[in-house]
Amino acid sequence: MKKISSYKITFIALSGVINLIGGTIALTLRLPIYLDSLGTMMTAALLGPVYGMIPGAISAVISGCTTDVYAFYYLPVQLITGTMTGLACRLFQPGTLKRSWKLFPASLLISLPGTVVSSFITASVFGGITSSGSTILVQLLHGTGVSLTASVFLVQVFTDYMDRLLSLGAVMLLLAAIPPTMKFRIKKGTS
Repeated sequence: MKKISSYKITFIALSGVINLIGGTIALTLRLPIYLDSLGTMMTAALLGPVYGMIPGAISAVISGCTTDVYAFYYLPVQLITGTMTGLACRLFQPGTLKRSWKLFPASLLISLPGTVVSSFITASVFGGITSSGSTILVQLLHGTGVSLTASVFLVQVFTDYMDRLLSLGAVMLLLAAIPPTMKFRIKKGTS
């Protein structure tokens, strides 16, 4: 079994905290985006899909126990986001200014699988009502005569994509600010 370095453990823990802070800000301000996967995406972009799932799982459990019980139910979405971010970053490599246009297709690839799962959870488990600011949009759309499931899915497609696009852009800026030697230490665990 390969030993995980203290650099990776620290980076993953920091990423979990970033998820908690982002999610709490979005929840408190009732934003129609979530910001609860910034750390998940940062870890996945740097370390790959397997490590990318860990911060999301950690933050979903902690948030579910402390501030937002809904987070427990959306843990599968965090796992999907970590996996898809790791794959999208390997496929599109959106990390440079010359490739910044690749944020758009990468964000779409990241958001679609999670949107399907989160829409199902929101509609079937919660009846379209969650702690998120996007619940208002769901209720407005549903009030126009659109079915609840369709309302949830349409709102989730839009809000998830915008959340992942903004988060991925922020992650690429954060990773560009980390010195290459530090990134090497985090990835390889060497001093």
